[in-house]
Amino acid sequence: MSSKSLKQRTRISLTFFLLLITGSEFFPGRPIGLNFIAEADSAVTGNTNVGLHRKLLNQGNEVETNRIWGDKCSKSDIVINQGPTAPLPSGIPTYTVEIMNVCVSGCDISGIHLKCGWFSSARLINPRIFKRLRFDDCLVNDGKPLINGHTISFQYANTFRYPLTVSSVIC
Repeated sequence: MSSKSLKQRTRISLTFFLLLITGSEFFPGRPIGLNFIAEADSAVTGNTNVGLHRKLLNQGNEVETNRIWGDKCSKSDIVINQGPTAPLPSGIPTYTVEIMNVCVSGCDISGIHLKCGWFSSARLINPRIFKRLRFDDCLVNDGKPLINGHTISFQYANTFRYPLTVSSVIC
């Protein structure tokens, strides 16, 4: 085999490998590479999740800010994310909740109340962090201010995930 033929084969192999890694399209309408691998996985396992194999918290419903010029903050400045974590030894599913203050005007928000249904947990939650006051009314951080840019997190255990949404805040 000549060295020219070997160089050409190496160049072709390297080009194909780079196309495979970057996921570029080799044929119009026919992706190759990681996209193709993800499609094959989807066809075999029914898994339509394309991307890295990492569990991320589900982001709560994003509410468009309804701020009038000069308003200091609103309930849309509190973002709630939650997702599954490892179950308890008894097999009860657990969930991690993150409550974040994302106020762009640098405000500290207090009196954060969430709609939480009949929230309950098989795992003890510090009541200074999160507690149900009555049906569909849970209090965050004992009513104290959540500093701008900070996050409060806790875990709860129940057979199902509770939908949590902000009902009111004090600016």
